[in-house]
Amino acid sequence: MIAPFDMQPLLFCSHAQTAPESFCHKKFFQLCGLTSKSPQDVKVIFSILDNDGSGFIEEEELKFFLQRFSPNARILTENETKKFLLAADEDNDGKIGAEEFQLMVLS
Repeated sequence: MIAPFDMQPLLFCSHAQTAPESFCHKKFFQLCGLTSKSPQDVKVIFSILDNDGSGFIEEEELKFFLQRFSPNARILTENETKKFLLAADEDNDGKIGAEEFQLMVLS
């Protein structure tokens, strides 16, 4: 679970527990305060989300994205995971690199 940042847990929990197919990465980033973090903070968050340490967030890691913030959160659906991946994968390699993640969060 990502702990070093204030993720506004009440706002996050209400969003994370919503019905399947309702996840919106832009809304999530705003609700948990990621959009106001420094580029360095976003890199730290990326490294935590990169569970296998490969330097990328792959589709399998992405579906557990919400659970990295709250263990009680739901798993993203296959459709949500694919949309999330497509939103960030600028070079179409099927994974999200640190720069792609930073661009998605901070833009």
